[in-house]
Amino acid sequence: MLFRRLKDLREDHDLKQSEVAEFLGIQQTVYSRYERGFQNIPLEHLMKLAEKYNVSTDYILGITDNPNKI
Repeated sequence: MLFRRLKDLREDHDLKQSEVAEFLGIQQTVYSRYERGFQNIPLEHLMKLAEKYNVSTDYILGITDNPNKI
């Protein structure tokens, strides 16, 4: 599954992959696989990123185009 919004959110916040990876406690290569859809993102990481970017998990997953949390 390709999470295009992961990359868009990261770039909107002027962050590098290595910075997000450090925030999640993983290697940059693992985070890169999340963005490219080569590796599924664990729920724990999805939730942390939603909190960091102040968006809903549904927005990150592409279920909705509304970034606001409910």
